[in-house]
Amino acid sequence: MSDSTTAISEVAALAKELSWYLHADAVEVVLSNMSTIEQKYNAQYGARLRHYQLPLGQLRLLELTLYLPAGSSSEDIDAARMVTLKAALAWHKSYLAQHTSENSVSHEVLAFDIQFIDSSRKSKAELNIPQQQPIESLKRLTHAFGARYFMEDLVVDMTDSVQQLQVFSWHDWQTVLEALQTPCELWRFLNYHLEQLQSSANNHVASFTSETELVEDFLKSSSLFTAAITVDNALIKSSIQTEPCSALVAMSLAAKNQSKTAQMYYQHMAQAASLWSQLSSQMIEAYRDNLLKINQNLQEADNDGLSDTDLAYWQQQLLDESLFSRHELVRTLYRHPKQGHDLQKDGYVVHQHSYESLGRHYVLIFYGQDVDGQNSKKVIQPNLAKIAQDVATRLPIVELHHVIVLGIEFITENDDTFIDIDLWIQPVNQMTQRERQLTKQIQQLKQQQAAQQTMNKPSTRAENSTDSETQTGTANKVSRDSTQPAALPQVNLTLSIPARKNKP
Repeated sequence: MSDSTTAISEVAALAKELSWYLHADAVEVVLSNMSTIEQKYNAQYGARLRHYQLPLGQLRLLELTLYLPAGSSSEDIDAARMVTLKAALAWHKSYLAQHTSENSVSHEVLAFDIQFIDSSRKSKAELNIPQQQPIESLKRLTHAFGARYFMEDLVVDMTDSVQQLQVFSWHDWQTVLEALQTPCELWRFLNYHLEQLQSSANNHVASFTSETELVEDFLKSSSLFTAAITVDNALIKSSIQTEPCSALVAMSLAAKNQSKTAQMYYQHMAQAASLWSQLSSQMIEAYRDNLLKINQNLQEADNDGLSDTDLAYWQQQLLDESLFSRHELVRTLYRHPKQGHDLQKDGYVVHQHSYESLGRHYVLIFYGQDVDGQNSKKVIQPNLAKIAQDVATRLPIVELHHVIVLGIEFITENDDTFIDIDLWIQPVNQMTQRERQLTKQIQQLKQQQAAQQTMNKPSTRAENSTDSETQTGTANKVSRDSTQPAALPQVNLTLSIPARKNKP
């Protein structure tokens, strides 16, 4: 075994995000032929299966922990690991055979953990080892697999369905989760990982030495922006926006050319992704707290608002954003303090589309500081649902499936800046074929009308310098960044997180 050191690691933040997609409770798994290693190596094991219904498909995660006596030799560790892994592969093959009727797109993952225990103790009861959760305080072995392991040590037929079980050490799995940060990036990386395994077998050359190395390669590749480019092109084709996203152009070219700025851009996205995750949780908590206050004031025992299931669905919509999509949403928030005094006083609206899912549209309403203005929080907050319904009715996007309205307030106290965000998510029914045709006809007429007006109206310097990003009313076009690629601002966590709670 290449690395026999021990380490304790924290659970990655993405693991917490995945919990919102958990389809059912974890199921304890019993592996066959494990009595041999339990007797021969004085070992114990625990295994459980989790089902996650992600937006791009189903993730089935088998969490397997092997408990070995402290001081076990490298030879014993290797042998016990091999036997346990074979037992897991055999179980998985049997599991797939029993679920052949399931046609859903899925990824099958095994996260294999090895922890050390006091060899003087024999049973899980004596060790206080839970049946469905490993002990976090025990030392765990840092080990890895990589492509070569399945080519030389444990040869697996690439054409066999068993190969669909992608194997990670616990440490590598946590590293992957920490690096990817979003459920959609995880899904695409699993595609990438499986392709590399198959390529290694077909070419008889190991394409990667460890999963940690592979995830670094994945995050450096331009494929990280493929989905965003597809959405960007679709928005332009539908005339929702007039030009490509400058940030997307800059970042994708940097990744493609392996320029020095590519790593900086990734750091920006990673930072924004973490902040968006925090803000998403705060939005849901704020909505729930506000609902409880309303019910208490009305002395109602029943909740007439959204259920916990509904709120979990809302949380999924917010988390179903890629690294780049989260970056653009957070950048929009960070531009607000730099806006002019009049805009901040009166309030304004920015339209932003998801770069992960064509059809999820954001309306960011920055509340005006004038408490009696038409865009003040007092006026806008009670009408977020109506605004979402209005946008859903009038927005000419055939693929539209959700409108997300954010009511945003910046609060400055002393030297600290807080951000409070009100939330409403409006699902949109899918259009019929007739509705699609009419929508496209309306879009074509608007394009013809706009083109005619452009031909008949001479351009001026004032028109060319109009900032399409800050608008005081609802607009049909997604706001675009006029910043040149070389001048992309950094995303620095200058706001106080978490947001202020119990604000009077």
